[in-house]
Amino acid sequence: MSASEPREVEHEITVSAPATAVYRLIAEVENWPRIFPPTIYVDHLERSGNEELIRIWATANGEAKNWTSRRVLDPEGLSITFRQQVSTPPVATMGGTWIIEPLSETESRIRLLHDYTAVDDDPASLAWIEEAVDRNSRSELAALKTNVELATASEELTFSFEDTVEIDGSAKDAYDFVNEAGLWSERLPHVATVRLTEDTPGLQTLEMDTRAKDGSVHTTKSYRVCLDGEKIAYKQTTLPALMTLHTGYWTFRETDTGATASSQHTVVLRPENIERILGPEAGVDEAREYVRSALSTNSRATLGHAKHHAEARR
Repeated sequence: MSASEPREVEHEITVSAPATAVYRLIAEVENWPRIFPPTIYVDHLERSGNEELIRIWATANGEAKNWTSRRVLDPEGLSITFRQQVSTPPVATMGGTWIIEPLSETESRIRLLHDYTAVDDDPASLAWIEEAVDRNSRSELAALKTNVELATASEELTFSFEDTVEIDGSAKDAYDFVNEAGLWSERLPHVATVRLTEDTPGLQTLEMDTRAKDGSVHTTKSYRVCLDGEKIAYKQTTLPALMTLHTGYWTFRETDTGATASSQHTVVLRPENIERILGPEAGVDEAREYVRSALSTNSRATLGHAKHHAEARR
């Protein structure tokens, strides 16, 4: 391990959003799939006071990866420090700070500081890390600007909903049905073809062609994080024209009488496409109803088949 002084670097960007709103979006990790395009899912491993240990699943160069990071939140100072728990060579250590500075009531500056060391202080490794941090920070801040401005301006375009079924069977069997998405083209009438890869256990890439009610076929791609028989979280990366974001999760719980299985969706609509898809009379309300109906129809079909699968194994 390297014992030398860490290298330090800073990047910044100005956004049209209040500083407190920007801080909240970065501080509350459930927002990350909305504001950081590579992020699939984040959860808490530990929390006490303003300190927390989080686990992050994200894509890097088209591959899904996960790591843990320790964070200290400072809501008064609008800053968040972070430190990777275990870094991947050639990185020996990596950490930094988010600092949000109010410029006016509606504008703020986001500063992203990094410090890092390389394994054995190797000069080639340091140059590689410097380039990676620079490239990632620039693209992360540019995407963050777009998505923070969208998130603070588009509350009416963002909505979540959930469907649930009661199962006279085990939560584990229902979980297995959703986890085994590679078999969906045989098990689900609305799935025409499916391609599932799982190079790392619990981290899946799912591509499928699904049939809509009108007979048309749509191709979707999602990254999925499968958590110990209880939850499968996902982020869709190829999106229909009416959505700029679609994330969700399946949850499975044992109950006194059997089990419940739920499907939750969070959507951000793409308003500029509403008229083209739904006609000149349609607005946000119609688009919301249309998207909800389409997603809910597929979710309820999958939940129904998962219920049947679990009850047949009782």
